[in-house]
Amino acid sequence: MIQTLKPLRGRRRNRPHIFTHAIVILGAVVMLYPLLWLIAASFKPGDEIFSTNILSLDSLLHPTWITSNYTDGWNGLDYPFLVFFLNSFIVCLGAVIGNLIACSMAAFAFARLNFKFKGLWFALMLGTIMLPTNAVIVPQYVLFKSLDWVNTFLPLIVPKFLATDAFFIFLMVQFIRAIPRDLDEAAILDGCNLWQRYTRIIMPLTMPALVTTAIFTFIWTYNEFFNQLIFLNDLSIATVPIALRAFQDSTSTSSFGPLFAMSVLALIPIFGFFIAFQRLLIEGISTSGLKG
Repeated sequence: MIQTLKPLRGRRRNRPHIFTHAIVILGAVVMLYPLLWLIAASFKPGDEIFSTNILSLDSLLHPTWITSNYTDGWNGLDYPFLVFFLNSFIVCLGAVIGNLIACSMAAFAFARLNFKFKGLWFALMLGTIMLPTNAVIVPQYVLFKSLDWVNTFLPLIVPKFLATDAFFIFLMVQFIRAIPRDLDEAAILDGCNLWQRYTRIIMPLTMPALVTTAIFTFIWTYNEFFNQLIFLNDLSIATVPIALRAFQDSTSTSSFGPLFAMSVLALIPIFGFFIAFQRLLIEGISTSGLKG
């Protein structure tokens, strides 16, 4: 009797897993469908993109496929689209370096140093996370305009070196607090000063949090539109999101074909960056959450 019940129990246990897998697959199809539709639309003539219902399979399967949207989109503006990719990479590189240096130093100070009103400053720092961008964009624009920084990359890069991203500071603070203080005491006995403790002890041990900060900074900066639209007025220094928006202004009618084609190309750096550092990203998030 016991032997005959074992296979039945195994089958009953597998049923929830099959149901879960079906739900996950359905969710994946729902999330991937807009991307598949975008890729399919990038190979269609402009007048046929919206000729069929976007929720039907006919919008994905089309008898004629063209590649002229990619060539027209690449050379459709006053500058080749490579210029906008380079501008985005410059801004992203400066933002990543600034956040890694400034946020790690601020996190080290909050986690390891004792100074006056430390709790108050930490609470104010966390409060800036809830501050909407629209509330500070006007004072920022007036400040950068007085410094003659508007229409340059400086308003997008320099604030990163001043530890303005409180989320990453909080992430690193939680990670540094999990590092035993015995290591600091041992370093002090060996004659290490404050800077050496930061560079030789804390920085190497917080590598997962640093990688997580770098990945999120790159993705968020690359996809940012509002601040780049405000501070970058010249098309020669426009980033990828601004260039994509320019396709709707270049002619009297929107060029959806070239727009969708360049949107597909714009997704490649994000996917490549995420896939290349996926393991480190998951490790950094999981270890930060468990040790916090």
